[in-house]
Amino acid sequence: MIKELSELGKTLRGQKTETEWVHDALKEEPISIEIVIAEDGSFQKFELFEKKLTIAEAITAKKGKARLLLDKAEEMLCYGGEISKKKHELFLEKLSRYDNLQELVPVIAFYKKNKTNGLEKAFREFEAAIPNEKNRTGNMGFRIQSEGYRIHEKPNVLQEVIVKYEIMQRKLLTANEKKCAICGKNDYPVEDIPHGMIKKVPDGQSSGCALVSYNENAFESYDLKGNNNSSICTNCAKTYVEGLNWLLSTGNEIIIQNKKGKEKTTFRYTNRKNFGSDTAMVFWTRKNKQLPEIDQLEAPNPDDIARLIESVTSGTERDGRYLEPDQFYSCTLSGSAARIAVRDWIETSLFDFRKSIAEWFQDISIVEYDGDLKQNKTHYARLYELARSCQRKNSDDSYDKNDTSLARVATYLWNAALKKDSLPLWMLTKVLQRARLDNYGVTADRAALIKLILNRHNKGGDFVIKDNIQEGNRPVAYVCGQIFAKLESIQYAALGDRNAGIRERYFTYAMTLPASAFGRLFNLNSKHFTKLKNEKPGLAINLDKELQELCKDIDINNFPSTFLLEEQGQFAIGYYQQK
Repeated sequence: MIKELSELGKTLRGQKTETEWVHDALKEEPISIEIVIAEDGSFQKFELFEKKLTIAEAITAKKGKARLLLDKAEEMLCYGGEISKKKHELFLEKLSRYDNLQELVPVIAFYKKNKTNGLEKAFREFEAAIPNEKNRTGNMGFRIQSEGYRIHEKPNVLQEVIVKYEIMQRKLLTANEKKCAICGKNDYPVEDIPHGMIKKVPDGQSSGCALVSYNENAFESYDLKGNNNSSICTNCAKTYVEGLNWLLSTGNEIIIQNKKGKEKTTFRYTNRKNFGSDTAMVFWTRKNKQLPEIDQLEAPNPDDIARLIESVTSGTERDGRYLEPDQFYSCTLSGSAARIAVRDWIETSLFDFRKSIAEWFQDISIVEYDGDLKQNKTHYARLYELARSCQRKNSDDSYDKNDTSLARVATYLWNAALKKDSLPLWMLTKVLQRARLDNYGVTADRAALIKLILNRHNKGGDFVIKDNIQEGNRPVAYVCGQIFAKLESIQYAALGDRNAGIRERYFTYAMTLPASAFGRLFNLNSKHFTKLKNEKPGLAINLDKELQELCKDIDINNFPSTFLLEEQGQFAIGYYQQK
């Protein structure tokens, strides 16, 4: 996984323009404040602006280190009391290493020769110039009043940063000839330093999380200290962090309409999907291709799905599978304090990826009645809605955000979609539980999930659930579900809408203990049928014939007393499809 993330980071570097500085010694960092000074180092003013990116010295971690000419107010102005003094000393010590540069003469004067009109004046005016405390936390950089370039961005300064970095790397290589476990080379040293922080991980720290980290003796072995245990060179460490940060953050602004029809701007990730509030899945290909199939999982379009299924089953596509060298990758992540927990890793060919997606849609297809069109249509559920069909609800019918099963279910569904995996049976228990307890019962999404679970487990033996009502040899549990739906329709025809019909009162009973439940249900049905026969005799006769047609497939002498979990799923599908 780390190797492919590193390769992605190297690919992203190759996409930069020739005018940009691309080197391991440099990195893009945010900046939102400029300290404007004169040539003699005297302070002129602070310039506050919207946060933007600037190229500066790259450092792997802030603890015990300072960045040249770009840092917080604590380091650059000694702002923040006693705790900032050590940080400021580190900043000045870093600055002294570059005192040979002519470009830094005004900055050195700001701190030393002209300190009264420089640092001390800037310190006094800092709070008044930037009254909002939150704005004072951004990175600061120096700029000469008469110049457009910030000092840390000047070519000679950046070149000197690179020179010092390469000198240090050569020293480290001389002392450490260990080969990198990722690239297999010793072109860059393996060091006991943090690899870099990865941001925007769900439930992670806002300052970032580490994918690889050793901070206790229990994590160390063979006399190796800290990150030396991982045997990842500084270049691969840097590129895998860059690749993962890009996957977690890249996207664009789009305009959407809310339920009231009003337009609003929101951010849409291009290589990331969120599974609940604590889990995110990132994906990419070796050639960084766009993947419309991923969008179809969240916004299925029947026409696009039909084309996808046809393309992966056509002879042309099958013949070309070995000519397609591209690979698909996906990892599912959660934050765990300052570390990242990797929940899942998937690697497959692009052909097998598309084939799996096509089979996924075939497996979740279910017929649904369209009230607007007054006809049945094939329904393809969104992956996230399938996961939500297992999520607990509050008393006000809103989804319970504290139900942590959502992320687990979504992760399993993602694996099932990409690897054709079967799903755990606890998920069947969960979806049946939700169908019993809320007002919506067996919805199209829940029926699709039950169908997917049962068919991939094939617990029904030779019985494979189709996307519409079954004919021919059917399990008893499936037929019982159909009968229950027919009994419900007879009650509705006789009594109309009820606050608590037989579904609300007897669905769980009939699905788990059919022998005793159906005795009561048929007793109730005789009363409903009598009323309906008096009021609508033609409808009563038709419904009774349909009920008898279903009942003939049940051996009344061997009527089951209980249904197992898989049979409960068959009951729910039979009920849904008959309804």
